[in-house]
Amino acid sequence: MAEVSDPQSPRADRDVPAWHSQNADAAFEHWGTSREGLTAEQAEERLAHYGPNQLRPPERAGVLRRFLRHFHNVLIYILLVAALGTALLGHWVDTGVILAVVLINTLIGFVQEGKAEKALDAIRRMLSPRALVARGGERREIPAEQLVPGDIVYLQAGDRVPADLRLFETKNLRLEEAALTGESVAVEKDTAAVEPEAGLGDRRGMAFSGTLVAFGRGMGVVVASGEHTEIGRISTMLGEVEGLETPLVRQMEQFGHWLAAVIVVLALATFAFGYWVRSYPLDEMFLAAASLAVSTIPEGLPAIMTIALAIGVQKMARCNAIIRRLPAVETLGSVSTICSDKTGTLTRNEMTAQTLRTATREILVSGVGYAPQGQFSEDERDIDPDDDPLLNQVLRAGLLCNDARLYEKDGDWVMEGDPTEGALITLARKAGLDLHLEGERLPRTDVIPFESDHRYMATLHHDHEGHAWIFLKGAPERVLELCSEQQVDGETREALDPDHWHAAMEAVAARGQRLLAVAVREAEADGGELRFDDVEAGGFTLLALVGIIDPPREEAIRAVADCRAAGIDVKMITGDHLATARAIGEQLGLGRDAEARAGHELDALDDAALAEIAERTDVFARTSPEHKLRLVKALQTGGRIVAMTGDGVNDAPALKRADVGVAMGGKGTEAAKEASEMVLADDNFASIAHAVEEGRTVYDNIRKAILHMLPTNAGQSLTIMMAILMGLALPLTPVQVLWVNMVTSVTLAMALAFERAEPGVMQRPPRAPNAPLLSGFLLWRIPFVALLLWAGTFGHFVYMESLAGVADEVARTVAINTLVAGQAFYLLNLRLIHQPVLPGGELFRSRAMWLAIGVLVVLQLAFTYVPLMHTLFGTTAIGADDWARILAFGLAVFVIVELEKLVVRQVIARRRGVAPQAV
Repeated sequence: MAEVSDPQSPRADRDVPAWHSQNADAAFEHWGTSREGLTAEQAEERLAHYGPNQLRPPERAGVLRRFLRHFHNVLIYILLVAALGTALLGHWVDTGVILAVVLINTLIGFVQEGKAEKALDAIRRMLSPRALVARGGERREIPAEQLVPGDIVYLQAGDRVPADLRLFETKNLRLEEAALTGESVAVEKDTAAVEPEAGLGDRRGMAFSGTLVAFGRGMGVVVASGEHTEIGRISTMLGEVEGLETPLVRQMEQFGHWLAAVIVVLALATFAFGYWVRSYPLDEMFLAAASLAVSTIPEGLPAIMTIALAIGVQKMARCNAIIRRLPAVETLGSVSTICSDKTGTLTRNEMTAQTLRTATREILVSGVGYAPQGQFSEDERDIDPDDDPLLNQVLRAGLLCNDARLYEKDGDWVMEGDPTEGALITLARKAGLDLHLEGERLPRTDVIPFESDHRYMATLHHDHEGHAWIFLKGAPERVLELCSEQQVDGETREALDPDHWHAAMEAVAARGQRLLAVAVREAEADGGELRFDDVEAGGFTLLALVGIIDPPREEAIRAVADCRAAGIDVKMITGDHLATARAIGEQLGLGRDAEARAGHELDALDDAALAEIAERTDVFARTSPEHKLRLVKALQTGGRIVAMTGDGVNDAPALKRADVGVAMGGKGTEAAKEASEMVLADDNFASIAHAVEEGRTVYDNIRKAILHMLPTNAGQSLTIMMAILMGLALPLTPVQVLWVNMVTSVTLAMALAFERAEPGVMQRPPRAPNAPLLSGFLLWRIPFVALLLWAGTFGHFVYMESLAGVADEVARTVAINTLVAGQAFYLLNLRLIHQPVLPGGELFRSRAMWLAIGVLVVLQLAFTYVPLMHTLFGTTAIGADDWARILAFGLAVFVIVELEKLVVRQVIARRRGVAPQAV
C-alpha cells in the first residue's frame, strides 16, 4: 500500500481499508507514521484536514416550533373555528371553554414529546475526554478531540479507547466491547490480522472508540477518528434512522380526519337547512351549528388517552418497566414480535458451571447464577461430592487456583473478579467447600496469573505435612499440551488420550458452553517459588473439563412461553457466538428445529430474502448494528409491530427504528436509553411480558372511552339535528352541550382510564397494525347506543314540550338529565366490552366507575337545583316523577346493551364455529 504523502488527501476518507485484516505495519505505512508518533506540524495539518475527533451535534427544532407543531390537528382547527365564531357573537363562556380544552391538550402533547435526538448526545459523551499519545517521540496527554489518523496511542487498564486503533503491541490486553458487540465478557486482544469478513467481535487486532480497557496494556495507531470510527458510523446511522409513529397515533390521525369531515358536513348541512328551509335567525343557526360541532367532537378524548397512558406508565413502573414516551404504552399492547438481546435480558449475566467431563464420566450440575445452591448428578442420579474423591479434587483445584471473590450481601450473592472464576467458586461451594478453610489446609505459596500469551493460571500450594502441588486451569487446548496423564478416579491415573478429550470438548462446546480445563501436578516440597519453566515442563495430570454458560432466567423462560401464548414471536439477536446463542435459544423454547443464523450469513441476502429468513428464524448470533437494524426493518416490512431490546451503542439504531425500543436500565448505555421508549429497571425480559399485558389493557380502556364518548356525542348531535329538522326549539343550548361534555368527560369517561385488564387479555393474538380504530363491532355499537340515547333524550324532550306543556327550561333540564343518566348506565356496560358484566360480579369490581357515577350524581343535582346554575345554564328544578322516568330510561339502556352483547356473541360464535364463551 502506498504511503500517504499528503495527509490532506481525501482518498483515505473514501477508501477505508479493512485494517483488521492487515498487519500493523500496513497502518504505519498508510498513515506515514512510526512508533515515535507524528510531529506537531503533521498533527496540526491533519487536524485541519480531518477535523476534530468528535461527532457532529444534531440539528434541533426550537421550543416554539415544537410547541406549535401540536396545534397541527384537524380537530383542533375545527375547535378553533368554533371558538372564533362564538367570540364574534359575544358568547365568551363558550369561547373560553373551547380554548381551554385546546390549550390543555396542546400542553400535554408538548410536555410528553419524545426527544430522540438525545441519543446522539449520549453517544458523544461516550468518547474519551483525554488520550495519552506519542508526539515527536515523547509521551503527551492531549484532549481526545485533537487525535488524528496516524497518532500513536497508549492504552492501560481503566482507559476509554479514544479512537479506532490498529494495535501493534499488547500485554494481557482485554477490552469490554459490550457497548458495540453485545459480547458478555471482556475480549482478549492481540496484534494478529484476521479474515476481512470477520465480525466486529472477532477483530482481535483492533481497539474501537468508546470501549473500555478492562485489563492489561497496549499500543495502537489511530486509523479512524470522529465520524469515521465504528461508534461514529453508528451515530451517523442513528441520525438517518426515522422513528415510527405508534399504531395508535396513526389510527387517531386517520380517525380525526374522518370525524372532521363528518362534523363539517353535518354542521354545514344543518346550518343551511335551518337558515334557508326553517328560517332560523343567522346568529341562532351559527350557534346551533357550533353546538353541533362541539357536541360531536370528543374533545375530552386526548385527555382520556393521556390519562390512560399515564396510569399504564405507573403500573408498568411497579413492574420495573419505565416508560419514557407515553404512546409507547399502547404500542406495547399491539406488539407482535419482540427482538431481544441475550446477555442479562434473557439470561442472568452470571456465568454458571453446568458440566464436568472427566476421563470416564459426565457430571451435570443444577442451579443457576452465583448463588451456591444446586445438585450434582450422573446418569440422572444425584451424587454426594463428599463420597466422590475425584469430584472433590476437581472442585478444590478450581477453588484454589482462583482470584475471584464470592460473598452474600443483602440476601444476594455478589461476585467480584473474572466471571468464569466466579463460576468455579460457586461450583465448589455447592459441594460444601469453603475457600477460607481450603486455603488454610493448602496455603497458596506463589502464583502465575492468567495472561493471553500463555492462556492459563497456575498456583503453588503446600500442605502442613510437607507436600506441594501445582494447580493449573486455563484454555483446554493449552492445558492439554502440558498434560501427560489423566485422572480416571480418585486413585487411578493413565496415559492421556487427546482424541477422547477433543471429542469431549466438541460435545460440551456444542451446547454453547465455554470450556476450562483443570489439571494438577505434585511439586518439590521445598520449592517456594513458581516459575514459568516449572509449568512449561509439563507432566500434569488432567482432572476434568468444566463447561460454563450464562444460563437463561427461569422467569424469562416462562415469559417467552406467555408471549407465544399471546401470539407474540420472540427472536433473540445477540453478538455472542452461534453455538452459545443456539443452546440458550433451545433452553428458552426459541429456535424452531434449532435453526439459528450468524450475522455474516445475512450480508449476502437482499431485503426480500432477509424478510423471509427473519420470519422463520428465531435466533441470530454474531450480529452487527447493521444486521439488527435490517432485521427490525425486515420484520416491519412484513406488517409486524416490533419491540427491540438492547443495552449498547450498537443497539441504538435498531432501538430507535423499532416500534418500541426497550433499553436495559442496569447495564444499558445512555445512548441506548435515549434511543428507546422504555427502560427496564431490572434488565429482565419478563418485565416486557408484563408491560405487553398492561399495554393491551390500556388500548382496551382507550377503546372503551371511544365506545362511551362517540355514542353519547352522537346522541347529542342527533337530538339537535332532529329539533332543527322538525322546527322545534333546541333541546340543548351550546352552553348546556359543553356542560354535558365536561362533566361526563371528567367523571364517566375518566373512570374508564382506570379499568382493570379484561379476562383472557394475554390469550388473544395481537391486533393487526392496519386494523382500523373503529372496527366492525365498534361501527355497530356506536350508532346502536347513539340511537338509544337520542330516542330517550329527544323523546323525553318532545313529551315534555308537546304533551306535558312545560316551559322550555323544564323540558331542557329533563332532557339533559335523561341524556346523562343514559350515559351513566351505559358506563356500567363497558366494564367488559363483549362479555356480560353481571356474571362473576364483574359489575362491582370497578371502584372507579361507581365513584365517577357518585360524583356525577352530585354535579347533576347541583346543575338542576342550585340557583346559580339556573342562571348560568338556563335550567330549573324538576319533580320526582321526572326523575322516575329518567332512571327508568337509564336502566333500560343498561338492560338493552347487555342483551345486545348476548346476541352479538351468539352471532360471532356461530360464524367461527365456537362456543359463545370463547368469543
